[in-house]
Amino acid sequence: MFRALIYLLPLALTIYAFIDCLNTPEDEAKHLPKIAWVFIILLFWIVGPIVWLAAGKMRHAPAGGRTPSEWHRNHRSQWVAPDDNPEFLNALKEENKKDESLLKDWEADLRRREEELKRRENGESPSASGE
Repeated sequence: MFRALIYLLPLALTIYAFIDCLNTPEDEAKHLPKIAWVFIILLFWIVGPIVWLAAGKMRHAPAGGRTPSEWHRNHRSQWVAPDDNPEFLNALKEENKKDESLLKDWEADLRRREEELKRRENGESPSASGE
């Protein structure tokens, strides 16, 4: 079991560092271009990932919910969470109003049908109600 860990831990570290490097935006890679870091991680199997994790990347939380992808970085929305988006909240209010009006219509229809059933049970004709 210990022999397997000798190979699996450096492999896992290399895979983690490789994916981390690929997901890091170009402007957050320190000291070298990102492509150079990829080669260092892959060529120097144990030392490369450790150097990348220690010195290759700026370690601060990106502002504004920034994502690593270039496309997402250039096309990200202004809002981070739906609770912060007034358009989303207004759409929820409109949807709630529609749902409430539909529920009121269903309740009115149910009351009408219940009254109609009561009239039938009492022997009254449906036309006597004025409908």
